[in-house]
Amino acid sequence: MSRDHDLPEAPRRRLMLKGAALAAGALTAAPGLAQAAPTPREPHPEATTPYGNPLVLQRADPHVTRHTDGLYYFTATVPEYDRIVLRRARTLNGLGAADESVIWRAHPTGPMGAHIWAPELHRIGGKWYIYFASAPAEDVWAIRIWVLENAHADPFRGTWVERGQIKTAWETFALDATTFKHRGTRYLVWAQHEPGMDNNTALWISKMADPWTLTGPQVRLSTPEYDWECVGYKVNEGPYALVRNGRVLLTYSAGATDWHYCMGLLTADAHSDLLDARSWAKSPVPVFTSDDTTKQYGPGHNCFTVAEDGRTDVLVYHARQYKEITGDPLHDPNRHTRAQKLGWKPDGTPDFGVPVADTVEEGA
Repeated sequence: MSRDHDLPEAPRRRLMLKGAALAAGALTAAPGLAQAAPTPREPHPEATTPYGNPLVLQRADPHVTRHTDGLYYFTATVPEYDRIVLRRARTLNGLGAADESVIWRAHPTGPMGAHIWAPELHRIGGKWYIYFASAPAEDVWAIRIWVLENAHADPFRGTWVERGQIKTAWETFALDATTFKHRGTRYLVWAQHEPGMDNNTALWISKMADPWTLTGPQVRLSTPEYDWECVGYKVNEGPYALVRNGRVLLTYSAGATDWHYCMGLLTADAHSDLLDARSWAKSPVPVFTSDDTTKQYGPGHNCFTVAEDGRTDVLVYHARQYKEITGDPLHDPNRHTRAQKLGWKPDGTPDFGVPVADTVEEGA
């Protein structure tokens, strides 16, 4: 297996998918139209701990946010890479049984026509925004970052307006955008290939002028350098921020998307200049990895949310239940969403532990 490095798009973040399924993709719904809101339902809303893992089957790159209405909103990459889905539930455990709506579909031709990856749902300035990666249907590796906006209070209703591509310093492979606000400033962090660099993707940060426009310098925070970041491919991607205990924590994922996939960590003082790369300390070892004891493999592309008590931090991520994969890892649909409590050490630094064993029987 190899990424196609001969095309001008340079580093291939993922392995090439079999053509026709992605390029055309039986796309029937008009882009931008949201479906009616499903009613949150869960079979056992009182069972909030332990989390029933896998939490949501065949949903990779998960993003969960707890809104002010007390509900958990969930989106993720689907195995077909052709649409953006949304669920909500009163509990984290409820997300697995929650109804799922398709709120946007890939275009049949042209931009935003292929490789719909890693959506994140954010509430900014009284509107909903979804950040996601996609490519033209005719050039499926020319992946860039795009933004949808919905002014309705309910993200399952209203219209999702395509705000367009987030323009970065270069027209190169870019994906996995996340946003956070800290000390009054909104930032975007994402993964992108820098021309002339011998890697697939590095991590970048910039201030935002509005939810789809960058302003000021774009600063490289991390590039693959350690062995565990360079297994198969030299990848830093899937960043996500959490501010706790006087620190800004930035997790990310590294390595090939098989069992070598793992999570790294950057840390900055909460009062430091986040646009100064020197403010960030990088862990020389991964902080969350595959575990043969619990039989969880390739954990990564995480986000953070809080438990139903409103205080306990929760780590949400994807992983597979087996180590060996036949063929292209991206053709394997079984990257399931999982959740577990995020631990904290006495010095206030995070304790990720290991990916917990399954608690839900397959097919249950």
